[in-house]
Amino acid sequence: MNTVIISIGSNINAEVNIPAMLDILGSETHITGLSDMVRTSPIGIKDQPDYTNGAVRVETLLGREKLDELLKSVEDRMGRNRTLPKFGPRVIDLDIVAWNGEIVDPDYYTRDFLKKAVDSLL
Repeated sequence: MNTVIISIGSNINAEVNIPAMLDILGSETHITGLSDMVRTSPIGIKDQPDYTNGAVRVETLLGREKLDELLKSVEDRMGRNRTLPKFGPRVIDLDIVAWNGEIVDPDYYTRDFLKKAVDSLL
């Protein structure tokens, strides 16, 4: 069983999209923890709504590559538009940050809100 911490971000109807994403993710993995959600200013493109960010801890039998595919599938099912700029608005954005206790996303070291969310679940 793999224990994984996944970052969560949304700035399009976050109050609806984050719970909907958790329902989908929870049907395909076992959610074992959820950090507090915090509002943050956008990174990169400033002329867009603030983001709601946090993290979720899950247990899964999936390997890292298959879990990453699942996360992309969840984003797609929720209507994520992959043609938009990298730092543009997001219905939902999910990334693996920690895999079995090891930090695997360098954003952990540069984004205080992400570090706090992940640390609360480690």
